Amino acid sequence: MIVELGHLALVVAFCLSLLVAVFGLGGAHRARAGLMGAVPALVAGQFVFLGLSFGVLTHAFLVDDFSVAYVTANSNTMLPWYYKFSAVWGAHEGSFLLWILIMSGWTLAVAVKGRELPPAFQARVLGVMGLLNLGFIAFLLFTSNPFERLVPMTPGEGADLNPLLQDFGLIVHPPMLYMGYVGFSVAFAFAVAALLSGRLDAAWARWSRPWSNVAWAFLTLGITLGSWWAYYELGWGGWWFWDPVENASFMPWLAGTALIHSLAVSEKRGTFKSWTLLLAITTFSLSLLGAFIVRSGVLTSVHAFAVDPTRGLFILIFLALVVGGSLALYAMRTATIRSRASYTLASREAFLLLNNILLVISMALVLLGTLYPLAYELFTGGAKISVGVPYFNAGFVPLMLLLSAALGIAPVLNWKRTPAGRLLGRLGWVAAMSLLLGVGLPLVLADAVSWQVMLTLVLAFWILGSHGADLVRRLRRGTPPLAYVGMQVAHMGFAVALIGVAVTSALSVEKDLRMAPGDTLELGDLSFRFVGVERVSGPNYLADQGEFAVVESGRRYSLRPQKRNYLARRNVMTEAAIDPGLTRDVYLSLGEPLEDGAWAVRIQVKPFVRWIWLGGLLMSLGGVLAVLDSRYRRLRVKRDARAAAGAAATV
Repeated sequence: MIVELGHLALVVAFCLSLLVAVFGLGGAHRARAGLMGAVPALVAGQFVFLGLSFGVLTHAFLVDDFSVAYVTANSNTMLPWYYKFSAVWGAHEGSFLLWILIMSGWTLAVAVKGRELPPAFQARVLGVMGLLNLGFIAFLLFTSNPFERLVPMTPGEGADLNPLLQDFGLIVHPPMLYMGYVGFSVAFAFAVAALLSGRLDAAWARWSRPWSNVAWAFLTLGITLGSWWAYYELGWGGWWFWDPVENASFMPWLAGTALIHSLAVSEKRGTFKSWTLLLAITTFSLSLLGAFIVRSGVLTSVHAFAVDPTRGLFILIFLALVVGGSLALYAMRTATIRSRASYTLASREAFLLLNNILLVISMALVLLGTLYPLAYELFTGGAKISVGVPYFNAGFVPLMLLLSAALGIAPVLNWKRTPAGRLLGRLGWVAAMSLLLGVGLPLVLADAVSWQVMLTLVLAFWILGSHGADLVRRLRRGTPPLAYVGMQVAHMGFAVALIGVAVTSALSVEKDLRMAPGDTLELGDLSFRFVGVERVSGPNYLADQGEFAVVESGRRYSLRPQKRNYLARRNVMTEAAIDPGLTRDVYLSLGEPLEDGAWAVRIQVKPFVRWIWLGGLLMSLGGVLAVLDSRYRRLRVKRDARAAAGAAATV
């Protein structure tokens, strides 16, 4: 009976989403205050019923209710309770229910925090989000119901959660990623509401900007956590593979990065309006495309959900309606989107435009590399082709280096025009210092480093130097606004990640070898001795656990990698042992057992690899700090709303 309650709650949420869409869009169109006033309560009801549905599914996992097909396929009585909880979103149906719950949470946040917006504008925003929720819930109800029963043939045991997902990463990575994915629906809804109302001045950009920054911060954090999870869990020691599903989250991040910069120009200078609207549409459209790639069954990936392709058809139709409808509306309003601000090449506007162009080209390059194999297979009747790492690196890396060069100039630029003397005076010494550090440090610390790595380090120090110097100047004049501090932190986080990528790519050391108990290996200032292997047991697995005694510059410690055999599915998984550090990781994994008690062993030393994720965390923190700026607090929004209320109410 409890399970049926979860399904019924989904149905009620579907009906409430329909009312939100009708009352929001219809009430704003007809200027019906009563209809518009009812929308926030309907949004709250929608969130409550979706929360109830999610809670019911969670309860089914925690009590091992194997009468539910989804629980049977993704849980087991031996599974620890915390993995039973995360197993709720460990496969297609439950993860999409989490997606919808987060979407309804964003809608509720707009209903609560956007009460100072003009009523008609807020109603349109909520109406658009109601339409999106309606489509998502329909997808779940009609193609992917997580509450389907296995009665009367209820099994006594479940199949277990995929061992790759039995990890802390599943607990934190998908929710953070979905918060970013779905959060860009707010920017999309603001853009569509602005197009519907014809109100395309700077006010809507100011209202939309904090929501976009929060979504971008969550997406950045989600991608960072996913990279870290893949690094330590998959056993190969890499942090990015250009997998199609990795790209599915990276493409909206690139477009979203362009969006938050474009919103800044639209708010401050009233220009880039067409760019900003199009980027808001594109970013969320890429989020929907990511859902299609992951859930359509068109590809096989360790990250993808293997589902019925008919579900992919539903998402494809929904994607076509959302993207086609919003682009058609954009085309209809093109004549009214005018920007009259002027600026020179040596201005902040010009460099933000360059930033947008480079990010959009990068996104298009990743999109082409991701979709081309799928299109090739479709049009050749099943022939397969792969687009690998060389393609992405050949196109993407030069674009990011150009972006880095431009980023180092940005802090000293004025709006409209910047005197040449100011550029030379403030950046000349930064350029010299960057060149000295970027070339000198590798030559001193490493025997031979490629020019590509040196160039990357020069650009990273260029960004850190220019932003650090500008931050010091601003601090001397007083406390800078949080939006400025957030920008500086995010940009310097990007530079930190660049250093991590460059150093770990060039200086990582990897050894694959055969080791028997008692064997030793000398690797630089590291000494490894294979002590042996013992059998250990976990809550739902048995494991061969190796022990390696390590001596590093006088420090002694042990690494204990495992080869796990999960009892339910009989999957064999590698669990690497890692000694982490700020300047290096020692990464050790067991391969296959060999004759005479020997094992295949992989030992890796990865310098500065953690700077990649530190940079991602700093970027995410920068986005959050920018949102906390006092300009986006209640009084500022209320003042904007009062100024715009008269015009918006008459549309």
